[in-house]
Amino acid sequence: MRLKWLVPVIYIFFLLLPIYWLVNMSLKTNEEILSVFSLWPQNLTFDNYRVIFTDKSWYSGYINSMIYVSINVVISVTFALPAAYAFSRYSFVGDKHLFFWLLTNRMAPPAVFALPFFQLYSSIGLFDSHIAVALAHCLFNLPLAVWILEGFMSGIPKEIDETAFVDGYSWPRFFVKIFIPNIASGIGVTAFFCFMFSWVELLLARTLTSVNAKPISAIMTRTVSASGLDWGVLAAAGALTILPGALVIWFVRNHIAKGFALGRV
Repeated sequence: MRLKWLVPVIYIFFLLLPIYWLVNMSLKTNEEILSVFSLWPQNLTFDNYRVIFTDKSWYSGYINSMIYVSINVVISVTFALPAAYAFSRYSFVGDKHLFFWLLTNRMAPPAVFALPFFQLYSSIGLFDSHIAVALAHCLFNLPLAVWILEGFMSGIPKEIDETAFVDGYSWPRFFVKIFIPNIASGIGVTAFFCFMFSWVELLLARTLTSVNAKPISAIMTRTVSASGLDWGVLAAAGALTILPGALVIWFVRNHIAKGFALGRV
């Protein structure tokens, strides 16, 4: 009976090992990282984190990432809600084909759209702005949001809509007061996935920014100096990039738990 815990323990160990090693490296100097193999820092240092929090070229990357990711989540969820409602409640010519076409945008690699977005945003003056990256990420987050929310909405009986309209509710009032609370778990799951995919995306974020809106994922690729890679600072930056995702999971954990048992997730 005790062996049944062996598999999950091994799984958790290998799951947490890269994170532990990342934090371990972030608390070491470059000399110790390159010269000594140790399971914990021999000479504990917080200089790598000090560089992140005092150097504007580093901490501005986190600010830029949080700005465009937040904008993207708001846009994706806001526009996906009425679209998903239409797919879940109405039948119209080509609805299945349109729904599948939305998903094909999620299947396409970002590299396909990098050059068109770069040329378009450069022409209209949106290059190197937060809204540019946020809108570009809608290309794959909006279809995902529609797909997830449609699954949750299809699980809500249509009789709720009809009863509300009979009681005199207008559609906007019904949607905000009655329908959205019923799919709160779906909205939480959708926001989580939109945040996650936007936060980790690198190609479009790097292509569409240069200085003012450059995200931390792009800045982390520029740690090479004359003396080589700055392993400690890079590890500290990587450890800090995990925190926003962990905080999002903490705040929507209840919705995620319910959401994985419902809908399309």
